[in-house]
Amino acid sequence: MNWINNVVRPKIQRVFKKREQTPDNLWHKCGNCGEMIFHRDLDAAMRVCPACDHHLRLGTKERLASIFDNADYQTVPVDGVTLDPLKFRDQKKYPDRLKEARSKTGRDDAVTVAHGPLDGVETVVAVEDFSFMGGSLGMAAGEAIIRGAETALEKKAPYILFTAAGGARMQEGILSLMQMPRTTVAIQLLREAGLPFIVVLTDPTTGGVLASYAMLGDIQIAEPKALIGFSGRRVIEQTIREKLPADFQLAEFQFEHGMVDMIVHRHKMKETLARIVRLMTHRPRNTRQAGTNVPATLPAPAP
Repeated sequence: MNWINNVVRPKIQRVFKKREQTPDNLWHKCGNCGEMIFHRDLDAAMRVCPACDHHLRLGTKERLASIFDNADYQTVPVDGVTLDPLKFRDQKKYPDRLKEARSKTGRDDAVTVAHGPLDGVETVVAVEDFSFMGGSLGMAAGEAIIRGAETALEKKAPYILFTAAGGARMQEGILSLMQMPRTTVAIQLLREAGLPFIVVLTDPTTGGVLASYAMLGDIQIAEPKALIGFSGRRVIEQTIREKLPADFQLAEFQFEHGMVDMIVHRHKMKETLARIVRLMTHRPRNTRQAGTNVPATLPAPAP
């Protein structure tokens, strides 16, 4: 027995320990075509599958770095809100869920706001991160979006918002739903000031987020194949008792039906946004962005 414990078992444990030391996240399987992609290649491609062009979800840090010139930006501080106003508990306490999400993502909440140069034009950008509790709209997220609008007003800068959400945050109840009118008012202030508000719909954008600020942009852009809709497909089919088209609620379907102005590949997103910002703010065109496929007829800012 001593020989087994002292010799055999340690040798077996060393073998399995060596195997466990090999990282298990070196390869990523594309959810669309099943292609195995080396993690460095996927990051270099901005998380776009090189085999089928499927757009995987992009993190907040990577998104901001891809938009601002030389990844040079400053985050905007957002005032804290009440942590657990309703003392909500389901399978877990709400503060425990927040703590888990913050530990997983390294972020205080779903929305991060930053400002910096986009093709030399000072721009405010907000990013909604689906990895933080499904990008759900709570008081902190609403406060961040409003703070982004206030920053744009202070700097007289365009405001770009990347959305990704499953809807309102049920743990905050009516307080979550109140963020819909609050953010709508903030966007209206931008419109009255003649400042561009551009929305980029990423996968997925649903629920109360779609029913408020996500559809209020002067320009509505979507990433390819992004899921964009209010209610789930199954709920709608059961309600109307009809079979929906296969591409229902995808970005391409929304574009065909006039809900989205354009669909832009992630690799072309920065140059497209740069040209739109320059057109809407009447800035001289930067020759480095020549050849970008953006419509020439865009709405001018309000007087």
